[in-house]
Amino acid sequence: MALIPLKEWAERENINPATARQKALRGTIPTVKMGRDWFIEESTKNTDKRIKNGKYLNFRTKEN
Repeated sequence: MALIPLKEWAERENINPATARQKALRGTIPTVKMGRDWFIEESTKNTDKRIKNGKYLNFRTKEN
């Protein structure tokens, strides 16, 4: 288990370091805070849990 800085991991996964830090604070990615820096296991993959299938498309339209 090799730990790398969260900023380096974010650059590898092509996401903004601020977004990675927010995910760490929310607990959506497994991180460890040592002092003032966040570390993550280098084999961890970035997951995107947004709904992309259009399930909620036009959910506010009223049926007549």
